[in-house]
Amino acid sequence: MTVAGEEPRRARTISVIRAVATTVILATALVGCAPTPDAPPAAGATSEITLPALGAAFDYQLGGAYDPPAGVTVVARDRTTAASGVGYDICYVNGFQTQPAESEVFARERPELVLFSNGEPLVDAGWPDEYLFDTSTPQKRAALLEIVAEWIRGCAASGYDAVEIDNLDSYTRSGGALTAQDNLDLAAAYARAAHDAGLAIAQKNTADLTERVRGVGYDFAVTESCVRFEECDAYTSVYPVVLDIEYTDELGERGFAEACDDTGRAASMILRDHDLVASDDDAYVFRTCDAG
Repeated sequence: MTVAGEEPRRARTISVIRAVATTVILATALVGCAPTPDAPPAAGATSEITLPALGAAFDYQLGGAYDPPAGVTVVARDRTTAASGVGYDICYVNGFQTQPAESEVFARERPELVLFSNGEPLVDAGWPDEYLFDTSTPQKRAALLEIVAEWIRGCAASGYDAVEIDNLDSYTRSGGALTAQDNLDLAAAYARAAHDAGLAIAQKNTADLTERVRGVGYDFAVTESCVRFEECDAYTSVYPVVLDIEYTDELGERGFAEACDDTGRAASMILRDHDLVASDDDAYVFRTCDAG
């Protein structure tokens, strides 16, 4: 995954080991216009699906799990980590690239699902140990869905309330091998898999596709550095709930304090250290607008 603030991608975070396996049917309907934040649930949603509370205190723990700070009721963790159980749990899933610890094995066992260039897997330049999934055909998207849908169902079985799907923007790093539509078709299938599992699904970054992603069934957004990149309105104008993470090496303490006074910011916004380390690490930083 990328270093915070690196272009053309938005900030992402440290990853941990993920697993693979089994099955769900591909569906790729695309809706042309996006609902407004107070519109009925998006395509595929069910009455059992719930969203994080608007303005809830949340924490983003992809670099290591720990007891959430006092008052936090929404926590995002990697799918290989136990849910926090403090209220609302979001499960991080990398849906468009391999995970570093599994990249070589995945490329060897499922080469047809990885993009290759000059005989080598095509990598994410920011995270060269992550390989891009090949989403270019319905058959490849169906095969990827079988794998990722199993992870999504695993999140549900582990007690999570929602999933966030990362690397939707992988097509921008594909050298033209993939299109936005390829990834949107797979994103739509992921939304249906999440809803079938009783989970809400969050868009992760990729501000320029927000209305189209909302239209294929996504329920809320998890954003990184939307203040830093002046993108927050792209999400808050479309989704009823937006959770934003800003970083110390980008916005900084002073910039974060100023952002807290901005009426256009996401109602839930935190400041974290670049690597999202656990609270017992000296580099750990966690700030909220209320607590400072």
